[in-house]
Amino acid sequence: MGKKARTIQVKRKTKETDIQATLNLDGKGLHQISTGIPFLDHMLTALAKHGLFDLKIHAKGDLEIDLHHTNEDVGIVLGQAFAKALGSKAGIRRFGCFSVPMDEALVRASLDISGRPSFHLIKDKKVKFASTAQYSFHDACEFLRAVTQHSGITLCVEVVSGEDSHHVTEAMFKAIAKALDWATQTDDRVKGIPSTKGMLQQ
Repeated sequence: MGKKARTIQVKRKTKETDIQATLNLDGKGLHQISTGIPFLDHMLTALAKHGLFDLKIHAKGDLEIDLHHTNEDVGIVLGQAFAKALGSKAGIRRFGCFSVPMDEALVRASLDISGRPSFHLIKDKKVKFASTAQYSFHDACEFLRAVTQHSGITLCVEVVSGEDSHHVTEAMFKAIAKALDWATQTDDRVKGIPSTKGMLQQ
C-alpha cells in the first residue's frame, strides 16, 4: 500500500506580487516553474528534480523595478508550502545533509526541520567567485532566507570551494534538494513526532 501523497496549494497576492504554488512532497520531480526570473526558474527546477518533489509555481511581480520582491515572495510561498505539506511532521526523518560538487564548486547543505527557522552561510575566506548580473549569489541567499523563515527549517550551507557563481549556486540548490528529500521522507521506525519534546513547531 503506497504512501498518501502530501500535497498542498499556497497562494499569495500583494500589491507587488501574485504567486500560486502546488507542492507534492512524495512526487517524482515533475515541475512547472514560471517566476519571471529565468535563473530562479532554473534553480527551482533543479530543486524539484533532485528532491523528487512535484512542484508548480507561477509568479507575477514588479520585475520592472527589480527582482527583489518576486525573489523573496516566491521564497515565502515555497517555505509556506513545505510547512503546510509537512503538517504535524509525525514520522519524518527530520534531519538531512548532502554534499554536491559541480566542476570546481563543492557545497554542503545540512538542515533540520526543527520549527526554529534560520539560515546560516559558511564560506571559506579563500573562496572568491564573481557575481552574475542577472541573479547573484546574494539573491539566492535572500531567497533561501525567506524559505527557511516560513518553513520552520534550520539550514546551514557551507561553500567549501568555488570560483564560478553559477556553479556554486546550482550546487547549493541541488545539495539542499537532496537534503530536503531525505529529511522530509517518513521512516516506519519513527513513531510520532521526532523530538524528545514531543513537538516540532514554530
